[in-house]
Amino acid sequence: MSAAYAIVALVAAQRIAELIYAAHNTRALRQRGAVEIGRTHYPLIVLLHLGWLAAIIVALPNPAPIHWLPLAILVILQIMRVWIIVTLGPYWTTRIITLPGAPLIARGPYRFIRHPNYLVVACEILILPLVFGEVVVAVLFTILNAAVLYWRIREEDDALAARRASPVE
Repeated sequence: MSAAYAIVALVAAQRIAELIYAAHNTRALRQRGAVEIGRTHYPLIVLLHLGWLAAIIVALPNPAPIHWLPLAILVILQIMRVWIIVTLGPYWTTRIITLPGAPLIARGPYRFIRHPNYLVVACEILILPLVFGEVVVAVLFTILNAAVLYWRIREEDDALAARRASPVE
């Protein structure tokens, strides 16, 4: 059981570290004149992620199995997550923060897909519960996340439309 708790704790610690980094970047971007879009859905995203981690803990069987293939996929997803964060650097936040006139990043994973972070998050929400064999948690939170992401991506695309004309290489 302790290995399962350790895995979930590592994911939670990563999320907390990301929130700290994102808050720093958000403050810096706002000082440069950036604005936040879609503020109303952000608490839903936070609640979704807290509920997801809590549901994983609550649903853990005793003893908790560790399925190695989903765990390996989760590790690959974490590498992709770091690649995304490093690529965006000071522009990476957990909110939709847009700096008018700033060109969009078009390197790293953004060369291949418009919203790589959302793809990674969607895969994480599906895969982490599967590490422990929690199919119901995986399916339920994947559906909930898809609904929130549908809303968020529409707002983000609208906010960034004016900046799409001048991507950064």
